[in-house]
Amino acid sequence: MSTMSAPTLSPTPSATPTPAETRRPVVPHSRTEDVLGLLTGTFVVSLGLHLLKASEIVTGGTAGLSLLLSYGLPVPFGVLFFLVNLPFMVLAVAKKGWSFAVRSLISIALVSVFTPLHAQLFAGLHLPAVYAAVCGNVLTGIGLLIVFRHNSSLGGFNVVALIAQERLGWRAGYVQMGLDVLVIVAALTVVSPVAVLISAFGAVFLNGVVALNHRPGRYLGT
Repeated sequence: MSTMSAPTLSPTPSATPTPAETRRPVVPHSRTEDVLGLLTGTFVVSLGLHLLKASEIVTGGTAGLSLLLSYGLPVPFGVLFFLVNLPFMVLAVAKKGWSFAVRSLISIALVSVFTPLHAQLFAGLHLPAVYAAVCGNVLTGIGLLIVFRHNSSLGGFNVVALIAQERLGWRAGYVQMGLDVLVIVAALTVVSPVAVLISAFGAVFLNGVVALNHRPGRYLGT
């Protein structure tokens, strides 16, 4: 009498897909998305910086340094912001490549153009110092996040912070915060201690926005 062997069963597929199966492909931003992203990000940053300047509040980074210089020199903020950031472009080229450096230079130029535009349209604007510090820094932080997401920066300390995050694993926002402290302390030579205290309070919001939302590996798109 013949016998029949049991049929060979194929492995039952797992009901729960593996991370590799659920991972979506990384889709880079298109050229149009990059252009619109940089325009949007730099516009928001420039609006935040205008609110700070209109209330004589200081922030961190090269933006804060440029604000300090603009309070003591007869030179427009936009011109100072562009000039102060130029030396950092050498570091950007060496560590991040030409694409990042060129995008950053374009972003810096856009902020330099947008900021005086706000000054013309919001002439005579006066806000309470604390509100201006919080609102201006939050807007600047949001704008920076948009700029970062499109492989760009606003030069200066942004470049240093992003390199530290990529090479050392340090949070960009925390690195930026440490550097910003130096700028805000230097503000004591230009503005009142009360204004410096309010500036430090506002800078915490800026760096908090960046630190909580800009982390390695958080986003799929580049």
